[in-house]
Amino acid sequence: MKTLTESDAAFVCDIQAPCFQTLSRDEMELVQASKTQVLFRKGETLAKQGAFASYVLFIIDGLAKQYIEGDATHNFNLSLFHTGQFVGLSAVFNRNTYNYSATAVRETKAYLIENKAIENLMRQNGLFAFSLTKRYCEQDAILFDTIHNLMYKQMNGRLADTLLYLGSEIFRGEDVFSSLARKDIAEFAGISTESAVKLLKTFEKDGLIELHEKDIRIINRNTLLEISRRG
Repeated sequence: MKTLTESDAAFVCDIQAPCFQTLSRDEMELVQASKTQVLFRKGETLAKQGAFASYVLFIIDGLAKQYIEGDATHNFNLSLFHTGQFVGLSAVFNRNTYNYSATAVRETKAYLIENKAIENLMRQNGLFAFSLTKRYCEQDAILFDTIHNLMYKQMNGRLADTLLYLGSEIFRGEDVFSSLARKDIAEFAGISTESAVKLLKTFEKDGLIELHEKDIRIINRNTLLEISRRG
């Protein structure tokens, strides 16, 4: 992790996200005074499950996996945070610790914004509060879908869901599959790495996907959707 200053080439002067465009000049000055710009290298931790949370992260550019930590060898991946998303919003009102971990899967630039500043902005700016609440609800929807899939779907259905999610248009412009190991994909599906590798080869044999080293290209999305529906 490296703190960026105005002398660094990677420094980003302004926050261009739509939710910040609703702020007044005084409110933007509050954000500017309460933020630090940081560069996370691939594999570095943005948020640690159970750790004290004094700030929220806003991803300027990058990709990070959100996961629940299990034992020393297994985690469960919930989603990917991408450019324009917040990490750790629940720490503002829910509790003062992170309830999940987040790790950069490629080089990621982020603003670290003090919790108190986010809380004050939400109290005084309704449009900003609405935008953050909407984002939080969208993350909740993904979480509930994930729980449903784990409870009711078999391995084929889980892996199909994972491939459809990671290959979806929300990550347009991101080389998502090439940034993830097979273990990461397995932990999104809630299955072992060995099972994920075998199923990926089966999907390739059936003409659903193409495998090129780490990269995965979806060929038959409709059949993957049918496998997902059958569970």
